[in-house]
Amino acid sequence: MEVRSLTASDAEEYWKLRLEALMFSPEAFASSYEDAVKRKYPIEQVQENFKAEGSSTFGAFADGIMIGMVTLIQERYKKMSHKANIFAMYVTSPSRGQGVGKALMEAAISKAKEMEGIEKLNLTVVSSNQQAKKLYESLGFTVYGTETRAMKVDGVFYDEDHMELFI
Repeated sequence: MEVRSLTASDAEEYWKLRLEALMFSPEAFASSYEDAVKRKYPIEQVQENFKAEGSSTFGAFADGIMIGMVTLIQERYKKMSHKANIFAMYVTSPSRGQGVGKALMEAAISKAKEMEGIEKLNLTVVSSNQQAKKLYESLGFTVYGTETRAMKVDGVFYDEDHMELFI
């Protein structure tokens, strides 16, 4: 398995994996599959996102195929620029439990440590996703709050835990 920073040439494969994530794990993302497929020029938008300052997206590859992804984005406002957020973490179902998520998170944490001024990482995770929470806790993240009924998917409410890591 290889983990690396994604570039514009990875945008199409990233977008396909993003749609898979939204379809098969709708409770894990604020975006919905239905909204995503309505986007105009999604590949071009992804390419622009990959170039954004203070943002890094990593992909995990097995045999040349993307099997996981995670995005790190530094806060833009000066008073909040000491923080960055982890978004869009996803590992394909057959690849789970093999260290892919840990490798992706380690890449994001390592990048955050290299970026000027970042002292804290934040993420949110569905409270019932014990596997993801266990991974984040193993990397030093701790829960600092829970939002009840944070999302509603097909009539079902999901709580989200807010987690932080000081680096």
